[in-house]
Amino acid sequence: MSLVRRSNVFDPFSLDLWDPFDAFRSLSETRPNFVSDTSAFANTRIDWKETPEAHVFKADLPGVKKEEVKVEVEEGRVLQISGERSKESEEKNDKWHRVERSSGKFLRRFRLPENAKVDQVKATMENGVLTVTVPKEEVKKPEVKSIEISG
Repeated sequence: MSLVRRSNVFDPFSLDLWDPFDAFRSLSETRPNFVSDTSAFANTRIDWKETPEAHVFKADLPGVKKEEVKVEVEEGRVLQISGERSKESEEKNDKWHRVERSSGKFLRRFRLPENAKVDQVKATMENGVLTVTVPKEEVKKPEVKSIEISG
C-alpha cells in the first residue's frame, strides 16, 4: 500500500497542534516518572481514512480494556484518544528474558476538518481495535443562478 500526499488534500498530520517531544522535555524536568510511564505513547499507531460518509480512525490497542480508553472532542474540532496500557505484574520468582511490549499512558490528537459532525462521534472496541467514526456533513454545492444578458 502506498500513501500519496498532495498539497491540496487536507493533511491533519501537517498541523502544528502539539509536539510530544517538547512535552516530554518539559515533563521530564517536573515529573521524571511521567516519561517512563508514557512509553506506549509513540507506539500507539492510528489509521485515519475518509469515506464519502465519515472520517474513520482505527487504533490497535491490544491488551487494553475499553474502560481504560477515553475518546474526546475538545476545543471544538480536536479528537483526542488517550488511555493507559497496564504493566504486567511481576512475581518474585519470575525471570524476564525480554520485554518488548510497551505499557503506560498514550495520547493522540487529531484536528478534524470543517465537515466533521463532532456531535455525532461514535466509538467501538472489538478484538483490541478501537474504531472511532466521525460522520461528515453533506457538502452543499453552491447555488448557481443564471443571469440573462440584455442588449
